Amino acid sequence: MAAKDKAAKAAAAAQTAKENPYLQRIIQDEELRDNMVVAFEAARNAYTRLNKGKAPAKNLIEDKKLHADVKRSADALRDATAALREAPKHTTPKKKRKGGIGRLLLVAMFGGAVAVAVSEGLRNKVLDALFGAEEEFDYTSNTTPAPPAEAPAPAT
Repeated sequence: MAAKDKAAKAAAAAQTAKENPYLQRIIQDEELRDNMVVAFEAARNAYTRLNKGKAPAKNLIEDKKLHADVKRSADALRDATAALREAPKHTTPKKKRKGGIGRLLLVAMFGGAVAVAVSEGLRNKVLDALFGAEEEFDYTSNTTPAPPAEAPAPAT
């Protein structure tokens, strides 16, 4: 009996996929698939460059190849998104989304700000990466304090 249920579920899923205009667009449009592959590979390359060697903050600021990978990924994602928007619209009502990538970026920025505010070590690293390391020195005086002056005797 369970095999019939699984087969019925698989058939229903296949029918739903067949009717989905976005999946049809991905299957039919080779340029869209190429853009998705380029975006994924560029994002993966950027991630590996970000985690390689130096501190991530320093890599974000200085690494030109990382900048190029992020730009290539964003361009490919923009092209893929534009191609997917050209897919025919559903006639069924859409489910309400709860934020997507914008919400994720907002939470990440908030979390980063809290981490910088709370952690003195992280705050110092960020400030050093942005403005350069501070020169720290201890001041020691070479002179000795002057002896206290004696008070003049009161006149009588």
